[in-house]
Amino acid sequence: MTWAGALLLLCGGSPYLSVSEFDDLCPALRDTVDLYISGSHEAYVEQVEKYNQNSDVLETANTLKSCTDEKLTPQDKFLHLLLHNKIYSSSLC
Repeated sequence: MTWAGALLLLCGGSPYLSVSEFDDLCPALRDTVDLYISGSHEAYVEQVEKYNQNSDVLETANTLKSCTDEKLTPQDKFLHLLLHNKIYSSSLC
């Protein structure tokens, strides 16, 4: 699943999540996405590790963060954070 798909599923609502679970999930997702876009490499991998210790997941997180840091310009990162803030301010998230 892509990040956009995960974000849509989690912040767009899921019939499998209760309201209290959803309230706890969005801040964790927001923190993880913010670290992915603009945080340090180490902080992002540590954040992912809080929720999943699977070595394949951590290796993928490490690779994705490296790619993001190499490919996205500061303007790209800024625009992504603006979009995420718009999504987070939605009444659905």
